[in-house]
Amino acid sequence: MDFQQIGSSSLTSSIPVEKRNLSEVGNSIPSSYVPARNSIFLTIAAAFAESLDARTIFIGANAVDYSGYPDCRPEFFSSMERSINLGTKAGISGRIRIVVPLQFLTKGEIIRKGISLNVPYDLTYSCYNGEEEACGECDSCLLRLKGFMEAGIPDPIRYKKYPAFYSDFIKKMKV
Repeated sequence: MDFQQIGSSSLTSSIPVEKRNLSEVGNSIPSSYVPARNSIFLTIAAAFAESLDARTIFIGANAVDYSGYPDCRPEFFSSMERSINLGTKAGISGRIRIVVPLQFLTKGEIIRKGISLNVPYDLTYSCYNGEEEACGECDSCLLRLKGFMEAGIPDPIRYKKYPAFYSDFIKKMKV
């Protein structure tokens, strides 16, 4: 699906990705919100699950440290699970579950879990701007850097700019 057809988001159109302070992240719905994105993903996943006779859908959303997207909240996932079960043959004959394992973890807890699972974080990327080097200013970069800081380890990827909270963390680590 081409999400550019939906538009109205800095991730799917020419709207610039806004720059907020970490303290502002999660207080309002940002320009990077893609309308109904998780609804679309879960609906497609439910169709595949039903065709495969699978009974569980996993999604990596987070409701603790997130940008303020309404479709990352626990009540959204409960509602979607109910809707999927009301609207599918699989739901009528049994139940399809939506599991959100990262939902109540902080970014630091998620980073530590990834470390324990040998996630190659040097090969991962979170920046909303989509350039080769992460910006260090968008919500996603700020939350990622906050997570690494909370986990007590430096983020292995390079950023164009480091926020003050993360620069201070790196300086303290070198002392």
